[in-house]
Amino acid sequence: MINLKSNIVLILRGYHLEQVLTLMDVLNDSRYIKNVEITLNSEGAISIIKEIIQRYPTLCVGAGTVITFEQLKEVIDAKVKFVLSPSGYSPEMIDYALKHNVTVVPGALTPTEIYKQHVLKASIIKVFPANEYSCNYAKKLKEPVEDLKLMAVGGVTADNVINYLKGGYQYIGTAGGIFKKEHILHQDVEKLKQDLDYFEAKLDEYYKNERPIQ
Repeated sequence: MINLKSNIVLILRGYHLEQVLTLMDVLNDSRYIKNVEITLNSEGAISIIKEIIQRYPTLCVGAGTVITFEQLKEVIDAKVKFVLSPSGYSPEMIDYALKHNVTVVPGALTPTEIYKQHVLKASIIKVFPANEYSCNYAKKLKEPVEDLKLMAVGGVTADNVINYLKGGYQYIGTAGGIFKKEHILHQDVEKLKQDLDYFEAKLDEYYKNERPIQ
């Protein structure tokens, strides 16, 4: 089950509601970023998630840093479409998420960790931190298991995102790789738009010959 509306996930950590809402207004013009993750170690994360879901129905909203079963139940009750974790999920957590039609994206790094989460039926596996290996790591992982769905998180920026896509990652998750932190903190709309334009210009360059995942 994959609910994501595109293959790019914007990760937001540590911002207050008004800063997030300013950024969401900018995202209305995005061609590629249709998924937003609010990490649970952000103050008021559940309230922010609920507010975004209500105000921006065209966005796919999820929760990150979902580690415990209690957190999983809480965010599913808040109507998220996907959940991410920095580490692996238990079979029970994966099963619970899938039964509630929620895309489940556990974190893993080594081949053993990644293949284990794949066998447990994780929707997508978050390779974190992706920059610990080369951008072609995904291709190597998929040689024996072709149906792996992998998301690169950690170190992905506008200047290297094409390398990760060419390297076999179907999905990208990034925080500071799209928008500069100070631009979000200061709610600088013009600079946020410039950040978005720069990132999307890089994707335009890649998708001249490739079709984006919808």
